[in-house]
Amino acid sequence: MEPAYENKTEQVKSKSSSYELNIIPAQYETVEERVLISEASSSLVTIPAAYDWVTKKVTVVEAKRSWHTESYTSSPLATRSTLETASKHGINLDEAESGMCFHEHYHQPQFTTTEEQVLLSEASEEITSLEAEYETVTKKILTKEASTKLIEIPAEYDFISEQVIDKPAHQIWKKGNGPIQKLDDATGEIMCLVDVPATYKTVTNRVMKSPAATTKEIEDPAEYKTVHIKELIRKPTVRTTSIPAKYGTVTKEVLLKNGEYVWHEIHDLSDSKQTHTGNKICLIEKPAKYETVRTKVVVIPATHQKIDIPAKYETVSVQKLVKEAREVKTELPAQFKTITHQQLVKEGYMEWRSILCETNMTQGRISKIQTALAGKGYYSGKIDGVVGTGTMSAVNAFQRDNQLPIDKYLNIETIKELNISTN
Repeated sequence: MEPAYENKTEQVKSKSSSYELNIIPAQYETVEERVLISEASSSLVTIPAAYDWVTKKVTVVEAKRSWHTESYTSSPLATRSTLETASKHGINLDEAESGMCFHEHYHQPQFTTTEEQVLLSEASEEITSLEAEYETVTKKILTKEASTKLIEIPAEYDFISEQVIDKPAHQIWKKGNGPIQKLDDATGEIMCLVDVPATYKTVTNRVMKSPAATTKEIEDPAEYKTVHIKELIRKPTVRTTSIPAKYGTVTKEVLLKNGEYVWHEIHDLSDSKQTHTGNKICLIEKPAKYETVRTKVVVIPATHQKIDIPAKYETVSVQKLVKEAREVKTELPAQFKTITHQQLVKEGYMEWRSILCETNMTQGRISKIQTALAGKGYYSGKIDGVVGTGTMSAVNAFQRDNQLPIDKYLNIETIKELNISTN
């Protein structure tokens, strides 16, 4: 059955009550005021210094002592490494006088020849490995021991076929033209209850013809295998041979005195010219240079004098606050509107009904239904035995007036109410 609804009118709030906020701006007035432009201060006035000119002697180039490779000033400067070597080998550079020169000699190292015995190779041992010796022999080995086992004499079987029920007889709902039908809950289709006969199938069973007999014992002989194997004749051994140490005589030079560098004044002839290395240093002193200059000097130093500066003012137009800005809150009432909606009065539901199937819907029975409806004042059409729009409209009007189930089918309750047989 279809659900029933009715229209219902009610008022609902379309807009809630609220507030409107208005801001009234602040009010100002213009007044004249005297304002400070610059504060009082002070300043310093400089009184310049008084000067005079004087003459004096100043050093232009300082006196300088330097070490050179020769005794004249245009010769190259001695290197730092040469000066460090000279200082290391006996020359006190700080006590040297201007014009002094020094040079370097090298004394060769002194050696002597000696003979001595040295070890050429140390004593050792030589180890020799002797491998093991084998021979191949043929042997028969047991792979499986002799035993006994029990053998069962099996039972004998036969096969017997018989027919058994595969599916028992039952009833199912199908689309059909039976006398009793229903509306399918899911699809709304018309269904008929149909008898389905039982089905059978042939089954073959295995049955025992004779039971299993007793067991009997039989012998299982031993099994052997011929193999070729290697047998050890002699185990591996190790032989050690001693090798003596070897010595030899060698001649070598032994240092008696290391070579050395010697520095001394160039007029010292204690060393020959052959030992001279060529390194030489001479101390040359350049005198200072002076120059007469005219210089401006301060006679009276500069001074400062403090001067006071008064403050400055100015009259300006200024806006002053008379009344501050404020908020004005106005209440706005809620608004309502009338709406109409459908309200469920009765829930729809599914129910089972017996209806007239096409099998029983003969032209003669339909004609009887049309005649009965015409006799009760519901049908005014042609009595033709055909279920058309006019016939079903008359059926539904009759159902409505007699509180019968209303649908688009000829249900059994309506047919009975019209005093017409359903068979």
